[in-house]
Amino acid sequence: MKIREAIILAGGLGTRLRDAVPDLPKCMAPVAGRPFLFHVINYLRMQGIERFIFSLGYKHEVIEAWLADQFERMDYTCVVEDEPLGTGGAISLALEKVKGENAVVTNGDTLFKAAISELEALHAATKACCTLALRPMENFDRYGAVETDANYIVTAFREKQFYPRGLINGGVYVLDKAWMESLALPSKCSFEKDVLEKQVAAAAIAGLPQNGYFIDIGIPEDYNKAQTDLQRPSLDLAAVDQGWTLFLDRDGVINEDKPGSYIFNTGEFVFMQGAPELFKTLHEKFGRIIVVTNQRGVGRGLMTEEDLAAIHQTMAEQVQAAGGSIDAIYYCTAVRNEHPERKPNPGMAARAIHDFPAIDPARSIMVGNNISDMQFGRNAGLYTVFVRTTLPDTQLPHPDIDLVFDTLAGFTKALSAR
Repeated sequence: MKIREAIILAGGLGTRLRDAVPDLPKCMAPVAGRPFLFHVINYLRMQGIERFIFSLGYKHEVIEAWLADQFERMDYTCVVEDEPLGTGGAISLALEKVKGENAVVTNGDTLFKAAISELEALHAATKACCTLALRPMENFDRYGAVETDANYIVTAFREKQFYPRGLINGGVYVLDKAWMESLALPSKCSFEKDVLEKQVAAAAIAGLPQNGYFIDIGIPEDYNKAQTDLQRPSLDLAAVDQGWTLFLDRDGVINEDKPGSYIFNTGEFVFMQGAPELFKTLHEKFGRIIVVTNQRGVGRGLMTEEDLAAIHQTMAEQVQAAGGSIDAIYYCTAVRNEHPERKPNPGMAARAIHDFPAIDPARSIMVGNNISDMQFGRNAGLYTVFVRTTLPDTQLPHPDIDLVFDTLAGFTKALSAR
């Protein structure tokens, strides 16, 4: 069963960052224009995590206010420590809110882009109680080393000292809830010392080397490095080629919108002026074109999924007749805002990347006419283009918008001029 829940340990004080980031929890340190926690959350969401438990402590109200403002449509809950419990105590407390048998656990001040699906597979294959994402490193002394056998079972945790090369604990775990509860840990304890190191002899811990991007902002040097690493260059339309992917909202971008209602049938589906012909040019510029659209009217029972399919067939046929193409259409009919595939949540982008592994979020653009489209793009790691078809008075500049055009036609014309 796929793991859908994650615990993020976000109670750190950030003592060593105090000069750079005074009076903030460490995970809220601004990196590339966003709190570092933003990058951690959206990495996990693009890995298929749908529900979050935030373990909070120091200045928890700052994080809670930010989550309520920035992620109001995400499924999450917060657990607040009355006093510092250590990593083991914090995880135990947060596990009380986990609904499934297993959860991903990570730190709010570390970003390790490990492949969660591969960790899950090893966790199941080895029947481990806890599976670690291990990061290969060279010439390090800030971390201890982890050793495994040929079957990826952890055999030892080595003390911090200089190592010319080795594996470190990257701080991303797949954890069995029942096993953790069975250890009957004290309320205050260290997960690393009192759980991982003590359970090695029982062969209960697995570890999988992963080469994904890794940064721990716990010291000023790495905090400053993260600023550069996670800051993407400005969107340059001249750089777009067949390696890029175009994501398009539907209503108000491809076809005329119906504010306050829905397009119920093919008779109500009317292309924006000249829209079908634009797809020929867009197809020449982009390697893939994908439509992502919220369609709550189905979930509310105002139309059927068959009605929606007919609309999309009509749209695709007319685009093809004009010399263009649409590679895939993803839609979310859910009524509940917290559904992981309802924009601005990035689930539809995650599904597209699963279906089209060649998609690179850093070489993808989302075009939409609502701020939720722009937030969807940012949450998925895409560039964003806002078209002013239904919200002409949107205040700019906006942190979620890279470029602005009046219509999809204007965007296409700008592409053609490059």
